[in-house]
Amino acid sequence: MTKPKQPRSSRPQAKPAQESLPRRSSDAPISPARWAAYRILLQVATTQAHADDLLHGPIVSALSPRDRNLATTLTMGVLRWQIALDTRIASLLHRPDEVLPVPISIALRLGAFQLLFLDRIPAHAALSESVEMVRAARHPGAAAMVNAILRNLTRQPPAKARVYETVAAFAQRLGHPLWLVNRWVRNYGRAAALSICEYGQRAPANGFLFPAEGKGEAGTAGPPDASAGAQAVAGPGGSPTVKTQAPLALPQIDDGSRLVAELCAAVAGHGARLEPIRIWDTCAAPGGKTLVLLHRHPEAQILASEANQRRFQWLTARFQNVLTPNGSKLSTPLRLRTLHADASQLPAGEGLFDLILCDVPCSGTGTLGRNPEIRHRLQPSDLPRQAIRQIEILGAALTRLAPGGSLVYSTCSLEPEENEQVVSTVLAGNPTIGNPSLEPFFHKLVRDGILSSLPPNLIRNGCLRTLPGVNFQGDGFFAALLRRDPSLE
Repeated sequence: MTKPKQPRSSRPQAKPAQESLPRRSSDAPISPARWAAYRILLQVATTQAHADDLLHGPIVSALSPRDRNLATTLTMGVLRWQIALDTRIASLLHRPDEVLPVPISIALRLGAFQLLFLDRIPAHAALSESVEMVRAARHPGAAAMVNAILRNLTRQPPAKARVYETVAAFAQRLGHPLWLVNRWVRNYGRAAALSICEYGQRAPANGFLFPAEGKGEAGTAGPPDASAGAQAVAGPGGSPTVKTQAPLALPQIDDGSRLVAELCAAVAGHGARLEPIRIWDTCAAPGGKTLVLLHRHPEAQILASEANQRRFQWLTARFQNVLTPNGSKLSTPLRLRTLHADASQLPAGEGLFDLILCDVPCSGTGTLGRNPEIRHRLQPSDLPRQAIRQIEILGAALTRLAPGGSLVYSTCSLEPEENEQVVSTVLAGNPTIGNPSLEPFFHKLVRDGILSSLPPNLIRNGCLRTLPGVNFQGDGFFAALLRRDPSLE
């Protein structure tokens, strides 16, 4: 699975607590794939680790290709269906409101997911190995309970289709928090909310929106394997300075992320200058959008900044081994600098920029199919907290926008507090900033052959708004164009 740019939270991300994980004895009858999934789910439940990172980490890398596929299916499946699985499990407990220890809950979810959703898994394997998991996790007294619950689950008749479901019913059936689904019903309507939930229960689709254009490097949200796009050499202060010749290979990133990056690249050249001399990617990690901007504007000077130390390391590592598609010698000068800096506190010496991509940290509610653990961590109080940070970054970025320059503000959130309301709040304090429609730039992308066709209904009040499973078979993104009017300076 191509790893997207992770939805970013301003909370610190705890490192996986490897030493706290249960150990599997060499004679324990648990398959390597199930054990790997169990350990990953424990880390996701007890730390701020992301499942996608862990699935590309050492726990899974040692497995055979077949076991890696099964471990991924089990991990992502349990996270997507956790709410529905817990409802089924709770109905079989002696006390339905009982809170089980995390290791027991995860063993039950793994067993229930296999029994309910994976036809090719023998029931006895799913059941017996879940029992062994709780024993390995030092809960031998729960083995009989786990065995009884999963056996009773196999005896339950399949759920019947309902003529009409309440919002609460389909939110539970499709594994989404009711408070979040209720918001989508208010903002987008019941039918759209249902489609968003349905889309969130499957692996996201990629590659339908853009025609094939060479083979780029694999876009990742974790430690990357860069292989195409640009070649980096050491620059001043240790930051890589990239020199390459156009065209660069495009990165393999999800369609939603690429659409935002392509729109940002397309809006350049409509201000005081014909070509953006200076571009700033404010929250750049893991770097996929930066590579798109490099590809589209090979003569620009680009600054890619990132505040999070771990993500900054991924960003710089990604650019270290990037090559041109044909492997030819470097000839056309192009400068790319990476900078470990908070976008709201960029050093004054960095000056002004002709084009800014302000893809800010957000709740990530548009990416629940790709990052299902978000639905279990996000709380309503997180949204206004994220908005405060987003307003801070966008306001600071606009102070670095040159006269006639353009800025694209974007998130992978479906929530208005992080999108339209952030833009309106910042615009209210910036009378020299306009908010043109992005629609003409969609037509430009089609004319230039970058987009295969113009997807309908992606523009709402001049802004990009993709709804997963509704008007877009990909992640949910918002983007708005802001432009400084040189005549009002």
